Amino acid sequence: WFDSGSMPFAQVHYPFENRDWFEHHYPGDFIVEYIGQTRGWFYTLHVLATALFDRPAFRSAVSHGIVLGSDGRKMSKSLRNYPDVTEVLDRDGSDAMRWFLMSSPILRGGNLVVTEEGIRDSVRQVLLPVWSTYYFFTLYAGAADAGAGITARQVAEDEVAGLPAMDRYLLARTRLLVTTVQGQLDAYDIAGACETVRDHLDVLTNWYVRTQRDRFWAEDAAAFNTLFTALEVLTRVMAPLAPLLTEEIWCGLTGGRSVHLTDWPTLTDDAGVATVLGTVLADDADLVATMDRVRAVCSLSLGVRKANKLRVRQPLSRLTVVVDDPAALAPYAELLASELNVKAVDLVGLDSGAAQEYGIERRLTVNARAAGPRLGRGVQAAIKAAKSGDWREDADGTVVVVTPDGDVPLEPAEYDVTTVVGAAGGATEPTVGAAVLPGGGFVVLDLLLDDALRAEGYARDLVREVQDARKAAGLNVSDRIDLTVTVPAEQVAAVEAHRDLIAAETLSVTVTVETSGTDAHAVAVAKAQG
Repeated sequence: WFDSGSMPFAQVHYPFENRDWFEHHYPGDFIVEYIGQTRGWFYTLHVLATALFDRPAFRSAVSHGIVLGSDGRKMSKSLRNYPDVTEVLDRDGSDAMRWFLMSSPILRGGNLVVTEEGIRDSVRQVLLPVWSTYYFFTLYAGAADAGAGITARQVAEDEVAGLPAMDRYLLARTRLLVTTVQGQLDAYDIAGACETVRDHLDVLTNWYVRTQRDRFWAEDAAAFNTLFTALEVLTRVMAPLAPLLTEEIWCGLTGGRSVHLTDWPTLTDDAGVATVLGTVLADDADLVATMDRVRAVCSLSLGVRKANKLRVRQPLSRLTVVVDDPAALAPYAELLASELNVKAVDLVGLDSGAAQEYGIERRLTVNARAAGPRLGRGVQAAIKAAKSGDWREDADGTVVVVTPDGDVPLEPAEYDVTTVVGAAGGATEPTVGAAVLPGGGFVVLDLLLDDALRAEGYARDLVREVQDARKAAGLNVSDRIDLTVTVPAEQVAAVEAHRDLIAAETLSVTVTVETSGTDAHAVAVAKAQG
């Protein structure tokens, strides 16, 4: 240990040689070792540095946890308790392994169990979404202009203000990605940087690309340029974290030599003046806050659908959004209706009495086992107050029960708050579903289905099957088809009522409807001639 603690000066034979070099390189900027070295190498480095130089031994340190095998024991060559590395690299790639390690608790001092499932999650949750977005971009860019293609570029400074709100939102979120990840990497918070990138991918893939798909089909140059800009900056930010994938995508986007030979995205120069990129990635806190609110409404509403086993392709009649500032969401009502497949969106203020109208209440349940040790005998009074509704939620989110002995604040682990929706008219099945929005407000979905809604839902299910059949047939995204659908007799009317919808969504030149002699249905596609 004395030898390892002497490493900084012994390696250059100081003080007998290299005095000038040592004085300009000591203490070291950064060291890293596993957590057990706090009593070993880290300790002896500091002891010797203090005794000999009265200086710290290093400026920054990362202490990581222990890598464990799939059986929970310390990873060991003799035990062979870990996935075959060559097999993992061949199947999932080195970026998957790299991301799995860097995004894990091990870089924050925790232990890590290495499993094949965890490595594959890196592919599914991060690498595939990035590649899929790039593939989507190249697919539609290549198909544009009757197959001649479109060459996208970075958004120009003078174009930003005139872009649609969704484009400006993506650019503003990309700016936030750059500043947040740069701060995290500067602080050696690698796992935090990975989490920030992963959250941003949800904005890019599950929000922007999904909601703007029609604009790419319409060959909207602003959409192509915005996605190009976002992808190009994303790959530069991700390059230290996923070097091989980002290299492939960045070179494909720009034609440049290597993403690792270009600069980190710079938003301001040394004088604090915005760069060209900094102007393009314009900061718009109000737009970001509003659009994040819209995304929260969508996420919660989709959760209500899932909880009530209603697929997204099944249209519903109405969504009611109750928030403190409904006017801010008004420009996005049509977007909400499209994303959630509802016929109408009502935006209502929190003070409108909507909670009473829908029979919505929030119920508090006190966890006696968790709260008992802290509250003692007072836990029974807290439980009684929760059941009788004698509780409140303060502005800072603290839940307080009102007991005969006074107000009792509860710790987060000591309770559960659930949203309960009363069934209308004594119905045994719920007629509405609701969920509470973060920061206040709630969403209410009308769950009742009539024959017209069911018919459209059936037609949309057919559209999905036709799209799958197009892919299986190897058709290009722009190919027109002749479509034949065979459906049960009782569903013919549903298909005929939505013939135009089916044709438009599937690029069908002709739609032939045939009657099946069974309850099954089938679709057949053929590339249209001429």
